[in-house]
Amino acid sequence: MGLAPYGEPKYVGLILDKLLDLKADGTFRLDMDYFNYTTGLTMTNRKFADLFGAPARTPETRIAQKEMDIARSIQEVTEEVVLRLARTVHSELDTDNLCLAGGVALNCVANGRVLREGPFREIWIQPAAGDAGGALGAAQVAWHEYHDQPRQVNGHDSMSGSYLGPRYAATEITRQLDQAGAVYTRLDDDELFRKLAGVLEDEKVVGWFSGRMEFGPRSLGGRSIIGDPRSEKMQSVMNLKIKYRESFRPFAPAVLAEDVSEYFTLDKPSPYMLIVAPVNEELRIPMTVEQEQLFGIEKLNIRRSEVPAITHVDYSARIQTVHSETNPRFHNLLSSFKERTGCSVLVNTSLNVRGEPIVCTPEDAYRCFMRTEMDYLVVENYLLAKDDQPAREKDDSWKDEFELD
Repeated sequence: MGLAPYGEPKYVGLILDKLLDLKADGTFRLDMDYFNYTTGLTMTNRKFADLFGAPARTPETRIAQKEMDIARSIQEVTEEVVLRLARTVHSELDTDNLCLAGGVALNCVANGRVLREGPFREIWIQPAAGDAGGALGAAQVAWHEYHDQPRQVNGHDSMSGSYLGPRYAATEITRQLDQAGAVYTRLDDDELFRKLAGVLEDEKVVGWFSGRMEFGPRSLGGRSIIGDPRSEKMQSVMNLKIKYRESFRPFAPAVLAEDVSEYFTLDKPSPYMLIVAPVNEELRIPMTVEQEQLFGIEKLNIRRSEVPAITHVDYSARIQTVHSETNPRFHNLLSSFKERTGCSVLVNTSLNVRGEPIVCTPEDAYRCFMRTEMDYLVVENYLLAKDDQPAREKDDSWKDEFELD
């Protein structure tokens, strides 16, 4: 999904001709002669590689234009399948509301198209779409069906913003930070938010650990890394020096829910970072004739909007609307940043490095902080500056498997 905008849809016809028998109602069959995932340990097989004229790319090697074109082609076919299925469901069930779950529901671009082009008035996407959400669904079935517990419909999202994980009291945070040898300052919310607004405006990268941990694959302001979206260098700094992943990967904006339409072509809530929408035209920076001729990954370093760190190469963004009802502290931080800068958006990515899960405990957060080039870490009301921390020998051995360009 993230790589697709760098490519061209050259293989759509090949996919529909050889791999996928797609019907008008969205139902489909795969030709399993090209796939290995039901009986082997890989997704595709040699016949698939022969079809596309090259073997599967070896992990961590340079991404070629061919991979970008394959990604774009698969993405376009996926979007078409999802749109056809959505229209079929609407015509058969005559409802204006749609719920989505399963791994493909994490495809935020397809979700955005369903919202904009589909027949539904409202869509809701399970924030832990995939196996974790399936486990939650199984628990609910047991609760309602086997224990005869009533369903409670309250007219709004009952997922509590997906903040369903553990949180930590001040005494436990102090114990874990002291045990790690951390140096910190404890501030009240008002002073902390004022300080952070200035730090972020200065293009510093901040680890943000607050409240309950998120349930699902997206960081939603509980365990996040945040930065100034107006910074031209923020995307590459976060990808290469903190997340240790490919530079093409886009970052998501967290935006005050009440301001979302000022930045994006979206007038619906997107609390779980599962809808992609275009950046508003008035914020875009038009491409020059020379820039229009760029191809593939060459498109990456072109400033495309007034918020370049969260604007993808196709002028889109994967949006998280932040609501005071579900995460008042993150909402207050965004409000403080807006008060200082006039911008009510922050870059928001998960508080972890590539290959590791999102941090859970204060100790996890401090370890991640010290192993990356983050400038500050906030754990509830504790503020830690990297320059204040005790010197220690840097251990980069854990990155050996990631051969970055």
